[in-house]
Amino acid sequence: MATSKRKILVTSALPYANGPIHLGHMLEYIQTDIWSRYQKLRGHECHYICADDAHGTPIMLKAQQLGITPEEMIANVNREHQQDFADFRIGFDNYHSTHSDENRELASNIYLKLRDGGYIKTKTISQLFDPEKEMFLPDRFVKGTCPRCKSEDQYGDNCDNCGATYSTTDLINPKSAVSGATPIMKDSEHFFFDLPAFEGMLKEWTHSGALQQEMANKLNEWFEQGLQQWDISRDAPYFGFEIPDAPGKYFYVWLDAPIGYMGSFKNLCSKRDDINFDDFWGKDSTAELYHFIGKDIVYFHSLFWPAMLEGAGYRQPNSVYAHGYVTVNGAKMSKSKGTFIKARTYLDHLDPEYLRYYYAAKLSSRIDDLDLNLEDFTQRVNSDLVGKLVNLASRTAGFITKRFDGKLAKVADNSLAESFIAKQEQIAEFYETREYGKAMREIMALADIANGYVADAAPWQLVKQEDKQEEAHQVCSNALNLFRILVTYLKPVLPRLAADVEAFMQQPLTWDNLAADMSGHEIAPFKALMQRIELDKVAAMVDASKDNLQAIETAPKAETELDLDPISDEISFDDFAKIDLRIAKIIKAEHVPEANKLLKLQLDLGGVTKQVFAGIKSAYSLKTWKVS
Repeated sequence: MATSKRKILVTSALPYANGPIHLGHMLEYIQTDIWSRYQKLRGHECHYICADDAHGTPIMLKAQQLGITPEEMIANVNREHQQDFADFRIGFDNYHSTHSDENRELASNIYLKLRDGGYIKTKTISQLFDPEKEMFLPDRFVKGTCPRCKSEDQYGDNCDNCGATYSTTDLINPKSAVSGATPIMKDSEHFFFDLPAFEGMLKEWTHSGALQQEMANKLNEWFEQGLQQWDISRDAPYFGFEIPDAPGKYFYVWLDAPIGYMGSFKNLCSKRDDINFDDFWGKDSTAELYHFIGKDIVYFHSLFWPAMLEGAGYRQPNSVYAHGYVTVNGAKMSKSKGTFIKARTYLDHLDPEYLRYYYAAKLSSRIDDLDLNLEDFTQRVNSDLVGKLVNLASRTAGFITKRFDGKLAKVADNSLAESFIAKQEQIAEFYETREYGKAMREIMALADIANGYVADAAPWQLVKQEDKQEEAHQVCSNALNLFRILVTYLKPVLPRLAADVEAFMQQPLTWDNLAADMSGHEIAPFKALMQRIELDKVAAMVDASKDNLQAIETAPKAETELDLDPISDEISFDDFAKIDLRIAKIIKAEHVPEANKLLKLQLDLGGVTKQVFAGIKSAYSLKTWKVS
């Protein structure tokens, strides 16, 4: 059924440019990519853009740690990110960086429009300042003793021991987490975005259907508490864009990060003559704009971002779609268990289309967490993709090639194919509304019907009977046509398989040709399309993830270094500062029975003794240790 052509711009949240992509991240890009590919499959004009989020204190500090410039670091990470995404078949139309000329220009222009509109306020605030690093310290870059329970090594805004919240200035014996120096108080003028000025507009927009109901309900809490002005400036040293007319002041990373969507799209427009920036971002735009994000950044995308767009004279998003976190085997991703799996580690062991399908099979339009159960993952992929889908072609195609000159028969009874095609509107609705799990169940139910048809007809028996040759020809041809329809439905999820099937069927798989007459159509010789997942490959991936952790943990660290790699799929800016790294004296080392790599160590942390296990035995001669 033909549909009117839509103009759509879709984005995923920008991955932070100081660490690798992992399987928690991949959920969002797979979810968005499936939706984008579906829109293109329906013939719509859809542009999927993204970029690296390349600014902020953690990137500045990580680059210092590596001994390179921030520009070098983010360029290296950008290449790695793009390769990971490409290998997972994420079909971006453009992938850019927030550290770009386009983003600098747009961020400055939006800021100036907000300033000229009266939406930028200034205040002098007092903050803790590191006199050694000569930088202001965010709350999470300060540690000290809790003023309530007197627990040591607590963060600058709350105590992990007693749960108390407090001002950073209330900490007892505060220390900089960057240098270890005792911070001092220092005044600085900051710039604030007047978010409360947009309260009426935001209340209307957040309840307009643009957000999932869970998101809209959550945002009610912010309105009840009262919206606050938002600090959008940071003092030098800071890696980012300098604020116009304010030397030494920089845009806070969350100011220019969402503008990075616009910057990436503007970069795409500069490469093509057939798309116009204002047609998608202008106030009167009739194009559709959708953001796919994780639930941890709802606040920024559903309050700050639409208010900024409104104040600067741009259009609002049609919808912001949030998803939950990824757990593995029912728990947070864990480095020690080998379930903190990097995208590259996965790709080294398994086909990316396995994960694309598994995520699709479990995704809905809700903001539920998704569990990657590795046993279920293996069983479902083997059962659905290999046992049901690919098997449908593998057990019928050979007969067409060997006995019927590689050409499909004219099928006398097309009722089964017609019943499959009749499901297209239901499957289309599931894709459109992001109910991928329902779509996969519907498609696999059809695959069960197709396999039942083949099993009942038993063409392998028919071909043995001289008078049943035409019937065998029709059964196999019908089965391959059903297979073609099923793979067309799955094309947004399994783009590589779809491409291979197009080569095999020698016909493009499009929504418009679902009902194509395949009578007399010639197919290519069948080649294996997908292999079963072997459990040893899954185990090897988990083991390799443990090795990645071991390499990180055994690397020597200086006292002032910060390891800013994300540690779970829920990582946020503040969490980067939670890492407490110190030099410790090893006072005792012992064998761990039956362990080839581990040593049990007793560490002196300056009056405090701790016991840890380290996989470093093979890196040292035992003569260098006091081993009992």
